Amino acid sequence: MSKLLNSGGDEAEFAKPLYVPIKRRSFFMYAGATAGATALLLSGCGDDENDDVVQPGIVSLGSGDVGVLNYAYALEQLEAAFYAQVIATPYANISADERAALTAIAKHEAIHRDFFKAAITAAAPTMIIPGLTPDFSKVTFSDRTSVLTTAKTFEDLGVGAYNGAGQLIQNPTYLLLAGKIVSVEARHAAYIRDLITPGSFSGSDVVNASGLDQALSVATVLGAAQAFIKEKINGDNVGK
Repeated sequence: MSKLLNSGGDEAEFAKPLYVPIKRRSFFMYAGATAGATALLLSGCGDDENDDVVQPGIVSLGSGDVGVLNYAYALEQLEAAFYAQVIATPYANISADERAALTAIAKHEAIHRDFFKAAITAAAPTMIIPGLTPDFSKVTFSDRTSVLTTAKTFEDLGVGAYNGAGQLIQNPTYLLLAGKIVSVEARHAAYIRDLITPGSFSGSDVVNASGLDQALSVATVLGAAQAFIKEKINGDNVGK
Protein backbone atom coordinates (compact mmCIF):
# COMPACT_ATOMS: atom_id res chain seq x y z
CA MET A 1 0.00 0.00 0.00
CA SER A 2 2.91 2.34 0.62
CA LYS A 3 3.56 2.43 -3.12
CA LEU A 4 0.10 3.89 -3.60
CA LEU A 5 0.78 6.52 -0.97
CA ASN A 6 4.32 7.37 -2.01
CA SER A 7 4.35 10.18 -4.56
CA GLY A 8 8.10 10.71 -4.48
CA GLY A 9 10.09 13.84 -3.71
CA ASP A 10 12.70 14.77 -1.20
CA GLU A 11 11.62 13.79 2.29
CA ALA A 12 13.60 16.68 3.75
CA GLU A 13 11.09 19.01 2.12
CA PHE A 14 8.43 17.82 4.55
CA ALA A 15 10.51 17.49 7.70
CA LYS A 16 10.23 21.18 8.44
CA PRO A 17 8.61 23.26 11.19
CA LEU A 18 4.86 23.92 11.10
CA TYR A 19 5.24 27.41 9.71
CA VAL A 20 7.48 26.53 6.76
CA PRO A 21 5.51 26.12 3.50
CA ILE A 22 6.17 23.32 1.06
CA LYS A 23 7.47 23.92 -2.43
CA ARG A 24 5.35 26.35 -4.41
CA ARG A 25 5.22 23.89 -7.31
CA SER A 26 3.75 21.12 -5.15
CA PHE A 27 1.03 23.42 -3.83
CA PHE A 28 -0.08 24.54 -7.27
CA MET A 29 -0.07 20.97 -8.54
CA TYR A 30 -2.55 20.13 -5.80
CA ALA A 31 -4.66 23.26 -6.14
CA GLY A 32 -5.09 22.83 -9.89
CA ALA A 33 -6.56 25.85 -11.66
CA THR A 34 -5.60 28.13 -8.81
CA ALA A 35 -6.69 31.42 -10.29
CA GLY A 36 -10.18 30.14 -11.04
CA ALA A 37 -10.48 28.44 -7.67
CA THR A 38 -9.47 31.59 -5.84
CA ALA A 39 -12.11 33.58 -7.67
CA LEU A 40 -14.72 31.09 -6.53
CA LEU A 41 -13.40 31.12 -2.98
CA LEU A 42 -13.72 34.88 -2.85
CA SER A 43 -17.44 34.70 -3.50
CA GLY A 44 -19.60 34.68 -0.41
CA CYS A 45 -16.85 35.49 2.07
CA GLY A 46 -16.62 39.25 1.89
CA ASP A 47 -19.60 39.91 4.14
CA ASP A 48 -18.47 37.74 7.03
CA GLU A 49 -17.43 39.64 10.10
CA ASN A 50 -14.29 39.08 12.08
CA ASP A 51 -15.63 38.21 15.53
CA ASP A 52 -12.35 38.50 17.42
CA VAL A 53 -10.70 35.61 15.60
CA VAL A 54 -7.72 35.97 17.92
CA GLN A 55 -8.12 36.67 21.65
CA PRO A 56 -5.46 36.46 24.35
CA GLY A 57 -4.77 32.75 24.85
CA ILE A 58 -7.78 31.76 22.75
CA VAL A 59 -8.05 31.16 19.01
CA SER A 60 -11.60 31.51 17.74
CA LEU A 61 -12.25 29.79 14.43
CA GLY A 62 -14.95 32.25 13.48
CA SER A 63 -18.32 31.63 11.85
CA GLY A 64 -19.87 30.65 8.53
CA ASP A 65 -17.84 29.03 5.80
CA VAL A 66 -14.69 30.84 6.90
CA GLY A 67 -15.11 29.23 10.31
CA VAL A 68 -15.26 25.81 8.65
CA LEU A 69 -12.14 26.59 6.61
CA ASN A 70 -10.29 27.71 9.74
CA TYR A 71 -11.45 24.52 11.45
CA ALA A 72 -9.94 22.41 8.67
CA TYR A 73 -6.82 24.59 8.62
CA ALA A 74 -6.30 24.07 12.35
CA LEU A 75 -6.50 20.29 11.99
CA GLU A 76 -4.22 20.25 8.96
CA GLN A 77 -1.66 22.37 10.82
CA LEU A 78 -1.65 19.76 13.58
CA GLU A 79 -1.28 16.81 11.22
CA ALA A 80 1.40 18.51 9.11
CA ALA A 81 3.45 19.32 12.20
CA PHE A 82 3.12 15.78 13.51
CA TYR A 83 4.22 14.03 10.34
CA ALA A 84 7.04 16.53 9.78
CA GLN A 85 8.39 15.48 13.18
CA VAL A 86 7.91 11.80 12.39
CA ILE A 87 10.04 12.15 9.25
CA ALA A 88 12.63 14.36 10.96
CA THR A 89 13.06 11.89 13.82
CA PRO A 90 11.86 8.48 12.57
CA TYR A 91 11.09 5.80 15.12
CA ALA A 92 13.55 3.02 15.84
CA ASN A 93 13.96 0.33 13.17
CA ILE A 94 11.51 1.99 10.77
CA SER A 95 11.33 0.00 7.55
CA ALA A 96 12.03 1.57 4.17
CA ASP A 97 8.45 0.83 3.16
CA GLU A 98 6.95 2.58 6.18
CA ARG A 99 9.32 5.51 5.88
CA ALA A 100 8.35 6.03 2.23
CA ALA A 101 4.63 5.89 3.01
CA LEU A 102 4.87 8.23 6.01
CA THR A 103 6.92 10.66 3.93
CA ALA A 104 4.15 10.68 1.33
CA ILE A 105 1.55 11.31 4.05
CA ALA A 106 3.69 14.15 5.40
CA LYS A 107 3.69 15.68 1.93
CA HIS A 108 -0.08 15.41 1.60
CA GLU A 109 -0.72 17.02 4.98
CA ALA A 110 1.67 19.88 4.24
CA ILE A 111 -0.12 20.51 0.94
CA HIS A 112 -3.52 20.47 2.66
CA ARG A 113 -2.28 22.91 5.30
CA ASP A 114 -0.83 25.31 2.72
CA PHE A 115 -3.92 25.04 0.55
CA PHE A 116 -6.25 26.15 3.34
CA LYS A 117 -3.88 28.91 4.36
CA ALA A 118 -3.83 30.28 0.81
CA ALA A 119 -7.59 29.91 0.36
CA ILE A 120 -8.50 31.72 3.57
CA THR A 121 -5.88 34.41 3.00
CA ALA A 122 -7.35 35.08 -0.45
CA ALA A 123 -10.98 35.03 0.68
CA ALA A 124 -10.84 36.64 4.13
CA PRO A 125 -7.30 37.70 5.07
CA THR A 126 -8.33 39.36 8.34
CA MET A 127 -10.11 36.26 9.55
CA ILE A 128 -7.48 33.55 9.18
CA ILE A 129 -6.31 31.96 12.40
CA PRO A 130 -2.61 32.20 13.28
CA GLY A 131 -0.07 29.42 13.15
CA LEU A 132 -0.81 27.07 16.05
CA THR A 133 1.70 25.62 18.50
CA PRO A 134 1.57 21.81 18.61
CA ASP A 135 2.06 19.96 21.87
CA PHE A 136 3.48 16.51 21.24
CA SER A 137 4.82 16.02 24.74
CA LYS A 138 2.76 12.84 25.10
CA VAL A 139 4.21 11.31 21.94
CA THR A 140 7.42 9.27 22.00
CA PHE A 141 8.67 9.76 18.46
CA SER A 142 11.35 7.09 18.84
CA ASP A 143 8.68 4.46 19.53
CA ARG A 144 6.69 2.95 16.66
CA THR A 145 3.63 2.15 18.76
CA SER A 146 3.42 5.67 20.16
CA VAL A 147 3.80 7.25 16.73
CA LEU A 148 1.31 5.02 14.94
CA THR A 149 -1.25 5.22 17.74
CA THR A 150 -1.10 9.00 17.57
CA ALA A 151 -1.27 8.91 13.78
CA LYS A 152 -4.37 6.71 13.98
CA THR A 153 -5.98 9.20 16.36
CA PHE A 154 -5.26 12.12 14.02
CA GLU A 155 -6.34 10.34 10.84
CA ASP A 156 -9.59 8.93 12.25
CA LEU A 157 -10.32 12.32 13.78
CA GLY A 158 -9.63 14.08 10.49
CA VAL A 159 -11.96 11.84 8.48
CA GLY A 160 -14.73 12.21 11.08
CA ALA A 161 -14.20 15.98 11.16
CA TYR A 162 -14.56 16.45 7.41
CA ASN A 163 -17.59 14.16 7.31
CA GLY A 164 -19.24 16.05 10.15
CA ALA A 165 -18.43 19.49 8.76
CA GLY A 166 -19.90 18.78 5.34
CA GLN A 167 -23.40 19.73 6.46
CA LEU A 168 -22.09 23.06 7.76
CA ILE A 169 -20.60 24.20 4.45
CA GLN A 170 -22.75 26.56 2.38
CA ASN A 171 -20.45 27.21 -0.59
CA PRO A 172 -20.50 24.22 -2.98
CA THR A 173 -16.91 24.97 -4.01
CA TYR A 174 -15.73 24.44 -0.45
CA LEU A 175 -17.79 21.25 -0.20
CA LEU A 176 -16.17 19.86 -3.35
CA LEU A 177 -12.69 20.64 -2.02
CA ALA A 178 -13.48 19.09 1.35
CA GLY A 179 -14.70 15.94 -0.41
CA LYS A 180 -11.45 15.62 -2.32
CA ILE A 181 -9.37 16.07 0.82
CA VAL A 182 -11.36 13.73 3.06
CA SER A 183 -10.89 10.92 0.54
CA VAL A 184 -7.12 11.33 0.88
CA GLU A 185 -7.38 11.44 4.68
CA ALA A 186 -9.36 8.19 4.56
CA ARG A 187 -6.55 6.55 2.58
CA HIS A 188 -4.11 7.66 5.26
CA ALA A 189 -6.35 6.34 8.02
CA ALA A 190 -6.73 2.95 6.35
CA TYR A 191 -2.98 2.57 5.87
CA ILE A 192 -2.11 3.58 9.45
CA ARG A 193 -4.76 1.24 10.87
CA ASP A 194 -3.40 -1.69 8.88
CA LEU A 195 0.14 -0.96 10.05
CA ILE A 196 -1.09 -1.35 13.62
CA THR A 197 -3.47 -4.27 13.08
CA PRO A 198 -3.70 -5.87 9.61
CA GLY A 199 -7.28 -5.92 8.34
CA SER A 200 -8.52 -3.17 10.65
CA PHE A 201 -8.71 -0.51 7.93
CA SER A 202 -12.51 -0.35 8.17
CA GLY A 203 -13.13 -1.38 11.75
CA SER A 204 -16.60 -1.14 13.25
CA ASP A 205 -15.41 1.73 15.43
CA VAL A 206 -15.21 3.96 12.35
CA VAL A 207 -17.43 2.31 9.71
CA ASN A 208 -20.96 1.35 10.73
CA ALA A 209 -23.11 -1.60 9.62
CA SER A 210 -24.46 0.46 6.71
CA GLY A 211 -20.95 0.95 5.36
CA LEU A 212 -20.83 4.61 6.33
CA ASP A 213 -17.86 6.29 7.96
CA GLN A 214 -18.24 8.21 11.20
CA ALA A 215 -19.16 11.91 11.17
CA LEU A 216 -17.99 13.85 14.21
CA SER A 217 -19.20 17.17 15.58
CA VAL A 218 -16.90 20.17 15.84
CA ALA A 219 -17.04 19.98 19.63
CA THR A 220 -16.05 16.31 19.66
CA VAL A 221 -13.15 16.81 17.28
CA LEU A 222 -11.77 19.86 19.04
CA GLY A 223 -12.17 18.16 22.39
CA ALA A 224 -9.86 15.38 21.20
CA ALA A 225 -7.44 17.61 19.30
CA GLN A 226 -7.07 20.16 22.09
CA ALA A 227 -4.64 17.92 24.01
CA PHE A 228 -2.17 18.34 21.15
CA ILE A 229 -2.48 22.13 20.72
CA LYS A 230 -1.13 24.66 23.20
CA GLU A 231 -3.56 27.43 22.30
CA LYS A 232 -7.19 27.12 23.40
CA ILE A 233 -9.35 26.59 20.32
CA ASN A 234 -12.91 27.95 20.27
CA GLY A 235 -15.13 26.47 17.56
CA ASP A 236 -18.52 27.44 19.00
CA ASN A 237 -19.53 29.44 15.91
CA VAL A 238 -18.15 27.23 13.15
CA GLY A 239 -20.70 26.99 10.35
CA LYS A 240 -23.16 29.38 12.00
